[in-house]
Amino acid sequence: MAAPNLTPSDPSTFILKGIPGLEDAHIWISIPFSTFYVISLLGNFMILFVVTEEKTLHKPMYLLLCMLALTDIGMSTCVVPKALCIFWFHSKEITVDGCLTQMFFLNAAAAMQSAILVTMAFDRYVAICHPLRYATILTNSRIAKLGLVGLIRAVLLVLPQPLLVWRLPFCSNRVIPHTYCEHIAVVKMSCGDTTVNRTYGLVITFVIIGLDLTLIGLSYVLIIRAVLRISSKKAHRKALNTCTAHICVMLVSYTPYLFSVLTHRFGQGIAAHVHILLANLYLLVPPMLNPIIYGIKTKELRDKVGKYTCRM
Repeated sequence: MAAPNLTPSDPSTFILKGIPGLEDAHIWISIPFSTFYVISLLGNFMILFVVTEEKTLHKPMYLLLCMLALTDIGMSTCVVPKALCIFWFHSKEITVDGCLTQMFFLNAAAAMQSAILVTMAFDRYVAICHPLRYATILTNSRIAKLGLVGLIRAVLLVLPQPLLVWRLPFCSNRVIPHTYCEHIAVVKMSCGDTTVNRTYGLVITFVIIGLDLTLIGLSYVLIIRAVLRISSKKAHRKALNTCTAHICVMLVSYTPYLFSVLTHRFGQGIAAHVHILLANLYLLVPPMLNPIIYGIKTKELRDKVGKYTCRM
């Protein structure tokens, strides 16, 4: 009965298979998918609402947190609604244009998120190493400009990716063994030469992630050096505690992403459903955990969220 769903009736469409090998468990898999998605939407929209309403939170750090919340919402929304349609309604068809659009916005949001994490590291560096100059170095307008630079970088680097896929020929095989239009999964369907696509995909991954992790690492080397110069252990803990939330968010964001990318490209012995589950966890878990981490670790934000929660 499921066989007709794996044959696109229109040559301008692809078929998203879902999670190969776990089709019978799609309904059960949809439960954590939908739960994580709802929690992430509630958490991130709560942060956006509270920061917008509270003028005392109109500061660079909270502006960055709002940017992170927007990218988290964008990343998960690019994927989860369509994945749930596959799981619940067996709605597996997606147009080529829709597929490439999803690919662009998903990868642009991921690149933007990485740029925001770099800016957050710079924010922590200035707060700890130059506390007296923090207000003059990091103004709201400067943070907005850095955010715009990150957005422009994301668009310029990611836009060629779907355009290069668009020029590829696709023959009889138009079934994507995935829940969304992941770049490599789409490229593998082509019956043409995909060398340029694979090379460009790998290059922008290492350019974005490699450069951003290097900048973040440099920021924390300078932070640790500044902290070690402080004689008081209490001051040590206070300084490092301001970085805890950012470090947790980085680990939650980068670790599953790098693991997913590396296993997808080089882990040939790993089952397909493991690749796909890892790729989806990267898009589900960080957007859910990020507002929770900052809500717990940032007292000022926690207090304001508590105030509005009590009113409800």
